Amino acid sequence: MAFFQATCQGYLLRLTVVPGARHTEVVGLLGDRLKVRVKAPPEKGAANRELLDFLARRLGLPQSAFRLLGGGSHTKVVEVHDLSPDLGVRLQGLLSPPA
Repeated sequence: MAFFQATCQGYLLRLTVVPGARHTEVVGLLGDRLKVRVKAPPEKGAANRELLDFLARRLGLPQSAFRLLGGGSHTKVVEVHDLSPDLGVRLQGLLSPPA
């Protein structure tokens, strides 16, 4: 099962987020979730903001296209509002190192 699911408005992403890392980076798949390490600490939403900023940069979308729907302290669900035909390919590309 992929870490993302198409919706009528874009995609839902299932993520496992590890704050306080050395670098912000995609680690790989962890079950049906994409594991992402973020440099920001888990304080006052800093790690969540960094996560959304990182996804926006890697996917080439504005930050306004992303919304954190919820989850626990490490498990997150992010909604991506974008209907670009190639977004599924770009999401799969998160598993590859950035160019």
